[in-house]
Amino acid sequence: MGLFKSKSIDNPARTGQPDFQRADLVFYGVDHSGPSYEARVYFNNPDADLRTPRDAAAHFAGSFTIFGHAGCAGDAGHCEVPAGPRDPFDRRPPHPLTPQTKTVIVTDALRLLDDEELQITVVPVRPGREGAEVVDTLKFDRFSLLTYS
Repeated sequence: MGLFKSKSIDNPARTGQPDFQRADLVFYGVDHSGPSYEARVYFNNPDADLRTPRDAAAHFAGSFTIFGHAGCAGDAGHCEVPAGPRDPFDRRPPHPLTPQTKTVIVTDALRLLDDEELQITVVPVRPGREGAEVVDTLKFDRFSLLTYS
């Protein structure tokens, strides 16, 4: 997936729920089998890239970090995450490559936007030998914008 740009969604701070106490942007099913990276989240800044500042003027909303596995070492099938629900009596920890859920608290960033519509851009960045670089490693199933009264 790499760089992610969402379709426009309603900004709850301007449409329907202006008095929320907290807002979270939640990413579900985040893959962490590749390299480590920081996922920088911007609102209404579709041109955000590696050089975009992480400040309110650039509509920076927050970030999450993935500490990746950078590939798999092991016997055949070792890195395959079991499909389907786990048995409720299975006391073993989940498979190490089970996709993660990442939450970014975006309350202040949402309140600063005057727009009724919201577009989310996520820029995955990792350190490189020549400095930071955007990587094509961001993969997730879906995201939700949650508000709490």
